[in-house]
Amino acid sequence: MKYSNEQLAQLIEPTRVHRKVYLDPDIFDMEMERIWGSAWIYIGHESQVKTPGEYATATMGNKVPVIMVRDKDSKIHVLHNRCGHKGAKLVDQASGKVSAFRCCYHGWTYRIDGKLVGVPNMPGYEGTGFDKSDPQYSMQKVAQYDSYRGFVFATLDPTAPKLTTWMGAGMAECLDNLCDRSPEGEVEVIGKPMRYVHDCNWKMFTENLNDGMHPMVVHQGVVDAALQYMKTVPEDSAERSEAEIIPPFGASYEHFESTDLFAYQYGHHYDGGRTSIHAAYSVPNDYEQLMIAAYGQKKTREILTFNSHNTMYYPSLTTKTAVQNIRVVRPISVNKTIIESWSFRLKGAPDNMLKRTILYSRLINSSFGMVGPDDLTAYYRMQNGLESNGSDWIEMHRHYGRDEDKGDYIHGLLTGDLDIRTQYKAWKDYMTREQLAQEVA
Repeated sequence: MKYSNEQLAQLIEPTRVHRKVYLDPDIFDMEMERIWGSAWIYIGHESQVKTPGEYATATMGNKVPVIMVRDKDSKIHVLHNRCGHKGAKLVDQASGKVSAFRCCYHGWTYRIDGKLVGVPNMPGYEGTGFDKSDPQYSMQKVAQYDSYRGFVFATLDPTAPKLTTWMGAGMAECLDNLCDRSPEGEVEVIGKPMRYVHDCNWKMFTENLNDGMHPMVVHQGVVDAALQYMKTVPEDSAERSEAEIIPPFGASYEHFESTDLFAYQYGHHYDGGRTSIHAAYSVPNDYEQLMIAAYGQKKTREILTFNSHNTMYYPSLTTKTAVQNIRVVRPISVNKTIIESWSFRLKGAPDNMLKRTILYSRLINSSFGMVGPDDLTAYYRMQNGLESNGSDWIEMHRHYGRDEDKGDYIHGLLTGDLDIRTQYKAWKDYMTREQLAQEVA
């Protein structure tokens, strides 16, 4: 069933959302066209393609394969991953390095910037009007792509606002902080991602990121176990320092009530401000001294006391600035999503900072970790429970009417539903955009 704009709009109300948005494959397909086909989608990081010819592949939404590649002039491109002849996917590996792209079907060859340079058996085209220098036969560039502090985004919509406009100053500040935590002001990807299949709709993951009402319930068991374990090991042991990462995930309602939420246009938001789940993390002395040498004492304090936990660049990217982890949303179907977790090294920082980053990701983000599986269980049970037609609506009332409009952002508390309402406002805007609806019809 194709929904009209009016029908789509009726699925979202100020304090509730219809269960169909999580269950209906037709709505999912429309999301891939109208949200994932229009928003800026995270593709990868420049450090994944350090030298000319290096590439990394990604999928925009659940269907559109693209390649991020660095050309011979060190410029990065995001190209459609398809041959200009019969449309075959040119690259089927996650990453690699090539001197040219060559199609596996008829052998058409392309420069690393996408220009067609070789067609086998050219005499067969004589007198046909075919011209291999015609740009239509080259690898096509994605409508728009850009990079901010090394983070590469792309959009399939040529009319979308510029990346920095879409991101907004507040959300850009979070990426600035992630990079500024490096004494050199840069981060780089370390290793391959952890890929974790979630048997649920993609929105269940994005809605959970800044939900301050679930941790003390969902993570109670693992937090209690960590606290019991910590009583058995010396305070200065490595085992205790690892276990200390867990308890903040089960902090009290009062703790999360004191945490701010900042919501922006286009569905973005982050939690932090006065405090966050990472606020009590220690700062190793050797790292702090390198930061002071690079930035001075005042600026270093500003950087390291910028408290944010999860930052959501709707719909595809979430970052954890304090621990240099990101998670990338890759929708597969209406009830299946892949979440990729990537770790970053702070350039110029001591190795103990990278060790903490990797440890955090292993304990929290891994499918074999201590926290992520708790959330996944809740997502899976929600996906199954919503099949029941006992009620058609899901509520999002908490703190409704109490949030403060600050002009370029809305301020609320982490225990409210501002994050979910922010996402569904963007969802409704994307899904009912008249011009886009006509283009994809």
